[in-house]
Amino acid sequence: MPGIDECLLEAMRLPGARGAALVDWTSGLALGTVGEAPGGDHETTAAEAAELARMAAEHGAFTTGDTTDGRPPVEDVIISNRDSYHLLRFVDTSFDSSVFLHLWIGREDGNLALARIRLGEMAARLVLG
Repeated sequence: MPGIDECLLEAMRLPGARGAALVDWTSGLALGTVGEAPGGDHETTAAEAAELARMAAEHGAFTTGDTTDGRPPVEDVIISNRDSYHLLRFVDTSFDSSVFLHLWIGREDGNLALARIRLGEMAARLVLG
């Protein structure tokens, strides 16, 4: 079972990967980063991505409605722009499930469907603690 660094390095092997991070969405802090950051600053990117993740997870319009099992109420969030995709994959943890993987991939050489599948697999294997 991979830890944070191994998981992020694995994410960077995906086609088109530009950067990846593990972020705590309650605090906005990056727990680990690798590669480039949109805008050049991993900490700013983590804080901004955490705002988006928090909004998706806390608003009923975007959740399953069932939060009794302790798992994150949202599976992932995808943002696309003209040249890239941002994939935020929530990680189910044994504690409060307040972290997500953020993968930034280039649109021209990335594969969003493959990235989504692989990031889900990585999130399931990730060991925190």
